[in-house]
Amino acid sequence: QVQLVESGGGLVQAGGSLRLSCAASGRTVSSYTMGWFRQAPGKEREFVGRINWSGGATYGADSVKGRFTISRDNAKNTVYLQMNSLKPEDTAVYYCVAASPGAIPGSSWFKYNYWGQGTQVTVSS
Repeated sequence: QVQLVESGGGLVQAGGSLRLSCAASGRTVSSYTMGWFRQAPGKEREFVGRINWSGGATYGADSVKGRFTISRDNAKNTVYLQMNSLKPEDTAVYYCVAASPGAIPGSSWFKYNYWGQGTQVTVSS
């Protein structure tokens, strides 16, 4: 089993930056596709982006492209989400996810079999 623990969330003013971390334990996740989803109150879960084992990243909503960057440090078994130029509409609970090796999860939340507990990001205007 893989356990995922997010950290780095908090309150930030619009225009600011945050870096979320996701520490994995239980197994080495270097060959796992890792990703991030977010969910705002009253809204559906939204795919933020994912990163494959070799470091190639793809992003979901156009609203985050160019502002968010996903990276990974396989030596630390950790994935990061760097968020810049934050906007109030980025306010949400952010979840780290992992898909087992060989899976091609894309943006489908149900194809990620491991989820963190989530970390709150609040952007004030």
